[in-house]
Amino acid sequence: MIMSHYEMMVILRPDLSEDQVNQEVSKYQDFLSQQGCQEITVKVWGKRRLAYTIDRFVDGIYVLFNYQGDGKQVAPLERAMRLSEEVIRFLTIKLPTPKPQDEATAEAVAVEA
Repeated sequence: MIMSHYEMMVILRPDLSEDQVNQEVSKYQDFLSQQGCQEITVKVWGKRRLAYTIDRFVDGIYVLFNYQGDGKQVAPLERAMRLSEEVIRFLTIKLPTPKPQDEATAEAVAVEA
């Protein structure tokens, strides 16, 4: 099983309380854990102005999820977010995996710098 790094930006409704935001975050974090994801990190950026109005909202609560998984969890997670009334937008991207460098190349770069 090949593990890749994923990043998901989620925008929640701005009228949610802090408890409701924490409940949504823990719900999706638990979902990722149940799907076998590893290295799950969550950053709540808080309420920010949207670039354009979405469903009458001009602000949104931004949450960033970073995790490592095999890719099978992306579709069920996005489906759950699509059905949720608290989520107004989401975007998942697969991050490129860094290519391992051999030690000689790493040392040559270090000497040049």
